[in-house]
Amino acid sequence: MRLTTRTNIAARLLMACAVNDTALLPTAMIAERCNASKNHLLQVVNLLQANGFIIATRGRNGGIRLARPMEQIIIGELFRVFESRTPFAECFDAQTNTCPLIATCRLRSYIERAVEAFFRELDSITLADLVQGNCGLQTLLAMDPTAHALCPKD
Repeated sequence: MRLTTRTNIAARLLMACAVNDTALLPTAMIAERCNASKNHLLQVVNLLQANGFIIATRGRNGGIRLARPMEQIIIGELFRVFESRTPFAECFDAQTNTCPLIATCRLRSYIERAVEAFFRELDSITLADLVQGNCGLQTLLAMDPTAHALCPKD
């Protein structure tokens, strides 16, 4: 299994917003910090906003921030938004399926269960689990490093 680029960027973007909890983040800064093209990032922003993960404000002083507390953002929900439209195997898409085994194959039901187990595991993880206490992540994604006293200094 391999995640789409959009899912990867979405997770990075949400982590950046969570690290910079109260700030309105410009998309250009997020793209730079998250090593993503601005074009890809803007596509992801649209989907995240449409699904209630972020609030986006346009204009010169615009940017994005989380739409709800990071403790309420479930990673499984995020992955379903971005990954559920992509069929795991050819036989999962009735319109493009050409597999001659579809009527008798038992593998599909096992794959379905495995994919559901994958999402179920991600349902137990919140954005806060990924960010809180993760000093390395905070160092990489903090837009204002002096504003973060969450990590001990050596």
